[in-house]
Amino acid sequence: MGIVIEEQAAGLGEVFAFLGNSLMKPPTQEGSWAIEEGFWEEFPDFGDAEVRQAASALAAFVRELADSCDIDPVTDASVEYARLFIGPPKPAAAPWETMYRAEGTNVGFGAATYEMREVLSAAGLQLENQNNQYEDHMGIELLYLSVLLERMAEGERVDPAQIADFIDAHPGGWIDGFRRAVSASAPGGYYEHLLGVAAALLAAVRRAAA
Repeated sequence: MGIVIEEQAAGLGEVFAFLGNSLMKPPTQEGSWAIEEGFWEEFPDFGDAEVRQAASALAAFVRELADSCDIDPVTDASVEYARLFIGPPKPAAAPWETMYRAEGTNVGFGAATYEMREVLSAAGLQLENQNNQYEDHMGIELLYLSVLLERMAEGERVDPAQIADFIDAHPGGWIDGFRRAVSASAPGGYYEHLLGVAAALLAAVRRAAA
């Protein structure tokens, strides 16, 4: 059994919104409840085995983190977030698509930024950008996907092919490279596991949209 986008659009939209927001703010700001084993044990998998496997791996990680961290799991994950995505002196794992488009790129503003700016504008969306993030941030791309799914759930005409094309052109094309960068700086950490869930869900939705 796999995902049926039209029937599960509302739930999928909520999950992508959660994942996107989780990459925009650390757990101390976004929600400490996500750093709990039970949350990931009950995380919706939409009938997809790979999503279930990724969520179960994260549940096991959070359980081990609670037993082994020096302070508390939420602070530990938030420190990891800051080191990976903020710095100083710079993010250890850049969260912007531009950085993964061409080998050796070290500037965070590029073609992907402009493309995402146009995508958001065409959808009537405006980035509030309180954190001064570029539009091609992985969190923003996942949030845009959540909007498409939420609009579908509300009865707007959203072609599944549009969802598939967006995944191919943007988050699906670089999430594996992003996850490798995260793993290189924080191997086996919370955000490597979180991106594993996101990657599995993107792949499942992409298959369903084909």
